[in-house]
Amino acid sequence: MTRLAISVEGETEEEFVKESPAAHLQDRGVFATPVLLGRARRRVQGGGNVTITGLANEMRHLRYSFDAVTSLVDFYGFRGKRDMSPDDLIRAIREGTGGPGGGLVFPYVQMHEFEGLLFSDVDAFEFVFPGGSIAGLRSVRAQFHTPEDINDNKNTAPSKRIGKLIQGYQKALHGPMVAEVIGLESMRRECPRFDAWLRRLESLG
Repeated sequence: MTRLAISVEGETEEEFVKESPAAHLQDRGVFATPVLLGRARRRVQGGGNVTITGLANEMRHLRYSFDAVTSLVDFYGFRGKRDMSPDDLIRAIREGTGGPGGGLVFPYVQMHEFEGLLFSDVDAFEFVFPGGSIAGLRSVRAQFHTPEDINDNKNTAPSKRIGKLIQGYQKALHGPMVAEVIGLESMRRECPRFDAWLRRLESLG
């Protein structure tokens, strides 16, 4: 049995981990626990504003209580990323963790945010929002090679696109619901970075 901590930036990611990756990994002997990061742990509004130092310190601290530590944070929400790529951020966070654990402390930065995963199968929105603009979501998805390519401009990030097309969408409430309808298999097929991360987690078992 491997005890895995997944540092998450908000309640949406916390709920998603509980309902999907954690349930999937348990059958492989990996028991995953989402741990809210920073302000989110105090249930202060929203996630985002994640910093390299803050996440690295959190992951280093968690290593003393778990066998392995990873993260599920949005590239879109990172503060001070400037011209860094997600892989640049991952390297910087990994360097910041230092200390014990070695390869058992490995950060993951989601492209570009959680809602990107929901574009793996936009028809799933129909189950949560009957009559919503599914055609509009399909049009967005058709413009990109993978859901992970949907860009993070403040006006065109995945969450912004969904909010414009699906009236009443609330990230923390509806995001995990839509994700559950989509399922991990579809997400893995459509999102190669996400799939590679899950394969890494499966290998811990």
